[in-house]
Amino acid sequence: MTAPGFTVSAFILLLHVSFVANYPSGKVTKSCGGMIPEHGHTPQSHPAHNISVSQKTFRPGDRIKVTLSGPPFKGFLLEARDAENLSGPPVGSFTLIDSHVSQLLTCEDVQGSAVSHRSPSKKTEIKVFWDAPSGAPNHITFLATVVEKYKIYWVKIPGPVISQPNVPPFTTPEATIAPMPTVPSVSHLTRSFNASDCGNKKFCIRSPLNCDPEKERACVFLSFTRDDQSVMVEMSGPSKGYLSVAFSHDRWMGDDDAYVCILEDQIVHIQPSHLTGRSHPIMDFGDPLEDMAWRLVDGVMQCSFRRNITLPGVKNRFDLNASYYIFVADGAAVDGRIHKHSQQPLITYEKYNVTGDPKNIGGSHSLLLLKVHGALMFVAWMTTVSVGVLIARFFKPVWSKALFGDAAWFQVHRTLMLTTSALTFIAFLLPFIYRGGWNWHAGYHPYLGFIVMVLAVLQLLLAAFRPPLHDPRRQMFNWTHWSMGTAARIIAVAAMFLGMDLPGLNLPGPWKTYAMIGFVAWHVGTEIILEIHAYRLSRKVEILDDDRIQILQSFTAAEAEGYVFKKVVLAIYVCGNLTFLTMFLSAINRL
Repeated sequence: MTAPGFTVSAFILLLHVSFVANYPSGKVTKSCGGMIPEHGHTPQSHPAHNISVSQKTFRPGDRIKVTLSGPPFKGFLLEARDAENLSGPPVGSFTLIDSHVSQLLTCEDVQGSAVSHRSPSKKTEIKVFWDAPSGAPNHITFLATVVEKYKIYWVKIPGPVISQPNVPPFTTPEATIAPMPTVPSVSHLTRSFNASDCGNKKFCIRSPLNCDPEKERACVFLSFTRDDQSVMVEMSGPSKGYLSVAFSHDRWMGDDDAYVCILEDQIVHIQPSHLTGRSHPIMDFGDPLEDMAWRLVDGVMQCSFRRNITLPGVKNRFDLNASYYIFVADGAAVDGRIHKHSQQPLITYEKYNVTGDPKNIGGSHSLLLLKVHGALMFVAWMTTVSVGVLIARFFKPVWSKALFGDAAWFQVHRTLMLTTSALTFIAFLLPFIYRGGWNWHAGYHPYLGFIVMVLAVLQLLLAAFRPPLHDPRRQMFNWTHWSMGTAARIIAVAAMFLGMDLPGLNLPGPWKTYAMIGFVAWHVGTEIILEIHAYRLSRKVEILDDDRIQILQSFTAAEAEGYVFKKVVLAIYVCGNLTFLTMFLSAINRL
């Protein structure tokens, strides 16, 4: 596991699909050599598409039109090969005729040596030019892999052989038939998995901790039972398409040993796979999984399989007598195509050896650093900054007495704002510590967070150079300080809205959006109430009966009279604010 791309925010068992479904843009350079899509299905045996050429002979430098046609298809990969060495590298280069439907690829460091689709839109014909290189082999043939849909594709459809003049005639190599891989038998589970042996005979991972897969539909359950030189794996959980487990050397995606149970046509297929970097899982074939079985009941998928603890000589399979982080993910699958998991995968807190002493452990859908990041930001921008703003806006006259050399309201305001800046700074650093750099996969959230951090720092610098009360520049300072603070609060709320849905935190359910909207309405409503109250007090009038002169009470006196009301409003606001904060912190803690 070398690529930091798999945050807790990611096992990203981006368990997507490969080639066409995974690569709708046609960037399939990885498949140049074998021309085989990594779909996990058996290719079709009888080609339905045809390759034709504009001429049957060529000389170096000639340009030949090549046409791929047939029933509607979504993706393709076209190459020219030495007809006497079909496993060799691509020969020559192509020139596009219609760049809207096809694109050039660089295979074997030769630009334009292959052609693929540009989009997954259906097409019935592709035309390109092939340019014969100097030193070309005597005989050239064209090969095409065509994908009609995820499960239906043809590999290396042969085209006509074209030859240089005055060379020995082409002799078709003797065909060799590769043995078809044997398909292991798969049975149907007759009953649910049992958690009674967890910690005694089974190594179990459960979420929620100690949940029972027999009784609780929402229980995510994974168990390992050692039997001499093999391990029986049981996996259960609610799923719309697939369940997967992966063994990882660290908490990042890449170089992982994974196993996927995929629902297709009401049948669950159990397949080993592996991950390389932040890429789609590559399905592996021929790996010795035994005793495979599955069950589907009320939206809960259960599957089991057995594999040897060590698999010498089998590529991409880890020895299970070592310690690994363990990931469990689920998501949607359509026609056997795996999509990104619907929520952050469950990840163990530390490395474990599943073949060692039986244990009963849990995991988390979010790492501690990301939980702390979210918690600190909620505390800073839902509580300390909000209360600090209200104190500065409405409590100047009533808390004007000196406290440690400055007005009490100012000391409280400054303390809360310094706390906000400190919490923001610490929270801002945590994702960098976790990821080792900038997160390029978190949308607008980190950019908004960066702006908030900059504004918080600028506010501190601005406050440090605050002009004296009667200085001509004081009014400009006040407006600038208010504008930057208001902008920071608005952007911070937007960042929190976006951050709640990121995989690293991903608070559950739609309540989080309603709760955040409720918090915003609560704060704005409180400010409106206090503004109306302040305005009415400032305009309070006494009519003197003897001379009927209208006297406006002083603003300070009016504010003092309204202190009890303001204290009650502030107390209610803080209680409500803490209620919202507790809701979010509790949700984070449960991840």
